[in-house]
Amino acid sequence: MKHVVVIGGGVAGMQCASELARQGVAATILEKESDLGGKVRNWHKLFPTFTPAEELLSALRLRIAEQPHIKVMTGCEAENISPRKVVLKSGEEIECDAVVIATGYTLFDARIKEEYGYGIYDNVITSADLEQMFNRGEVFLTHGGKPRRIAILHCVGSRDEKVCQRHCSKVCCVTGVKQAIELKQMFPDADVFNFYMDIRMFGPGYEEMYREAQQKYNVHFVRGRISEVSPTIDNRLQLKAEDTLTGRPLKMGVDMLVLLIGMKANDMNAELESQSNLRLQPSGFMQPRDSFLGNTESQIGGIFYAGTVTSPKNARESLNEAVAAARSAVAWLNNK
Repeated sequence: MKHVVVIGGGVAGMQCASELARQGVAATILEKESDLGGKVRNWHKLFPTFTPAEELLSALRLRIAEQPHIKVMTGCEAENISPRKVVLKSGEEIECDAVVIATGYTLFDARIKEEYGYGIYDNVITSADLEQMFNRGEVFLTHGGKPRRIAILHCVGSRDEKVCQRHCSKVCCVTGVKQAIELKQMFPDADVFNFYMDIRMFGPGYEEMYREAQQKYNVHFVRGRISEVSPTIDNRLQLKAEDTLTGRPLKMGVDMLVLLIGMKANDMNAELESQSNLRLQPSGFMQPRDSFLGNTESQIGGIFYAGTVTSPKNARESLNEAVAAARSAVAWLNNK
């Protein structure tokens, strides 16, 4: 039986391994964390259906468990990759017939944008922090109490020349709308404001959710970037911004600021380029062989890509691409 190593145990890696096994190919999943699931493990609900993230993960874990030809290795990290062998940082070597790289992305570090006060001021959190609060079933202020006014800032670490993140992270806008709705469901009397450059609702059900946020939940959308955040004497936050639709400066006091952090390419991508002769895009994400007819293939025969290792994607796109990557790998193996 042919054997493919899948590097990365997030939703794309799990889906890819499941499809490989379904096609009669043995798969080994290499995951550096202690459990499978990737970033989705820390997510509460998935847009636009508000499906609990755990439902998706449970279904994928069940598929893995039902396949006798899938091996899972957690707590290990690949150091050198070739189509016939993967060398782990521990020195262990795993022989294979092909490799699928599904190592995902890194969340942008909001501390780099010091003007927003993350890690400096109380009640400045990231979208990832908020998801963990949702998972715990409670959103609260540092000094206790419930937030009465919440601001959500889009594009933190995306489309930003100053931090060399010029690409759009694609899912931040819809995440901001989803989180605004969840906050309103939790705090019906709170005012929730989304500060945005432009709203990019590109997916099925996204525009409808955006309209619902305004019409049903009365979420406010302000076109403008926040330029400065400062604490006030009463433990609140003062925001300075410009409403670019009216051209007027704006000052606003809020109880909580949520920073929608974008997707950043993994640092290990540069190592893949230098050690395995793979190519990077200017954004730092991996470069597929062809954007149309080879978007799951690398420039090296036998090495394939799945999920957000090549660009920002939502969970649905990552899952679909994982199936395509598995089938591309099987077709390549059959033609050897």
